[in-house]
Amino acid sequence: MKKTEVIVAYGHELIRSTHKTTFEITKEKYLTKKGDCIIAINSNRACADLSQDFKEAARQTGAEIAITIEAGEEEEIIKAKGDHKLSLTHPTDIVVRKSSYVCSRTLAVRAEKAAADLSRRLVKRLRNPNQKVKITLIVNVPESR
Repeated sequence: MKKTEVIVAYGHELIRSTHKTTFEITKEKYLTKKGDCIIAINSNRACADLSQDFKEAARQTGAEIAITIEAGEEEEIIKAKGDHKLSLTHPTDIVVRKSSYVCSRTLAVRAEKAAADLSRRLVKRLRNPNQKVKITLIVNVPESR
């Protein structure tokens, strides 16, 4: 079973992308220097806006989540896991974590990359406030045998 969600967000000149354990996409329209995990702002969706089908799939045992970040010609794919504890209810944020910590902002856990691991070519594009960023989320739940 595969479920897909597409999110549109924008870059910002203060994007640093230096956090070592998470990355975040937010609906907020501003960013401060403290937001070192934020990779895109002014998003059209947050955890609470994802479809029920997507949320249910992300909570299944064995759920794998691929997050594709596209900005201009730059693209990066991050693989992570779903978790049965995901609530996916936060009204403004989506956070992907290397750890297994889950809260209302958490989309995926045990990710292979955090903000600091993203290609610096991609991050350079993410620093442009006019850069449209497309984030595609695909959750895949293997068929049980």
